[in-house]
Amino acid sequence: MRTPDAFPNLYILDDHPLVVHKLSQIRKKDTPTDLFRRYVRDIASLAGYEATRNIPTLTERIETPLSAMDAVTVDEWNIAIVSVLRAGLSMAEGLHVLLPGAREGHVGVYRDHETKKPVEYYINLPASDTTLFIVADPMLATGSSAIHAVDVINRHGVDDERIRFIGLVAAPEGVRAFHEVHPAIPVYTAALDDRLNE
Repeated sequence: MRTPDAFPNLYILDDHPLVVHKLSQIRKKDTPTDLFRRYVRDIASLAGYEATRNIPTLTERIETPLSAMDAVTVDEWNIAIVSVLRAGLSMAEGLHVLLPGAREGHVGVYRDHETKKPVEYYINLPASDTTLFIVADPMLATGSSAIHAVDVINRHGVDDERIRFIGLVAAPEGVRAFHEVHPAIPVYTAALDDRLNE
């Protein structure tokens, strides 16, 4: 995982062979739909592994077949996975593989063809006292949908320190726009492309 000097809160997973392989398969125009979805889920799981590296742990007294012990656990029921509809749904599936007990939320946004601005059409979020919100959206292109989704979560009573963003591909323009508004939110992505095309 690397962090470019220009974007100190961006984490790119392009040093992992499985991530770059699966991303290459997603980029191929002849990849079948079922494999495309599978690769998206897989990359989200791998990115989620990194994005959750420093989450708080608890100690819980458990009974094993041999004896009782103090075990390290994660309160996964206090984590929310928020997919930006519809594109983030497959990513959310991959994150739920890691955190099957995590709460689920959705922010529905589409881009107005004339204004190019995000238009909100659906919001369903878990309680605002949830410890961590992981936002899943495959593309951080212009940054406007990601910014809007996080703004919605902020209005729900969640500060940026409790939010992480996971995407598949980012453009420098989108990362810059996102971090101008939400500089404290770490962004995890499989690739940072050269630029945003038309």
